[in-house]
Amino acid sequence: MNLLKLRLSMIGTLVLLIAVSTLFFAVILSLLGSISIMSMLFFVLLFNVAQWLFAPYIIGAMYRAKEVSKSDRPELHSIVERLSQKLGLNMPKVMLASIPIPNAFAYGSPIGGNRIAVTAGLLDSLETEEVEAVLGHELGHLKHRDVQIMMFASVLPAVFYYLGYSMMMSSWYGGGRQREEGGGAYADATSASIVEDGPRKLSEALAKIVASTGRLKRYRSGTGNLNAFKALFIEDPDSAERDQMAMANTRMFKTDQQLVQEIISRRISTADRLIELLSTHPNIVKRLQALQSLS
Repeated sequence: MNLLKLRLSMIGTLVLLIAVSTLFFAVILSLLGSISIMSMLFFVLLFNVAQWLFAPYIIGAMYRAKEVSKSDRPELHSIVERLSQKLGLNMPKVMLASIPIPNAFAYGSPIGGNRIAVTAGLLDSLETEEVEAVLGHELGHLKHRDVQIMMFASVLPAVFYYLGYSMMMSSWYGGGRQREEGGGAYADATSASIVEDGPRKLSEALAKIVASTGRLKRYRSGTGNLNAFKALFIEDPDSAERDQMAMANTRMFKTDQQLVQEIISRRISTADRLIELLSTHPNIVKRLQALQSLS
């Protein structure tokens, strides 16, 4: 039943994105003069198919993601291969994105194949077991095929992005009852189920990503334009910056679990709920609480 709801949510999101892109082209083409319905449908179809097929190449170029061989990163390849086998997936290409912000993302297309990328910042910031949990989350996206929806949501302009992807994420992460029934946050739940002690590892990984990203965004420049495809990331860099600033008592000497508990103990304010509506990812407190319930 939950899987059916998920599929219906994905189909609904896809229909919404195509509908909005159709409206966009209808307005633009009408301003250019009279045009037939068939011509408009052709432009819409061409645009959506082209961005779906070629988005991985745009993403790879923007984030300087290069494929790494098994000899270059044997441990990384071993983790992806082992978790892919658990999920019954073909081995995706393993990519390394040369950006300092700790993050990861899955993407792909029929002509480019599936890819799973980690940033240099992620490998520098997290322990191996935490990287494993993050990879489990990203493979969950590939398993449930929602990467294709994210391709649409990421390449379309921001208005499509917020209307479509935010609605999809809100439905997946839903209220307390839906989360308890397993209807939301399935990528986090997938990682928790295939990685040994997954809830703890992913909780610590997400907490450290938030803390590290916040510090980098505040004190470093030249990190590049991370916002264009942030729907694909495991955590929104902008939200991470706000969350890190809210953790006034965070110190580097804290243990990983103390950092997790500090975030979980935060009260979700009205402002947080409003920000979440326009965010590509659910509130980090909600995510960690959901993972804690899976422990």
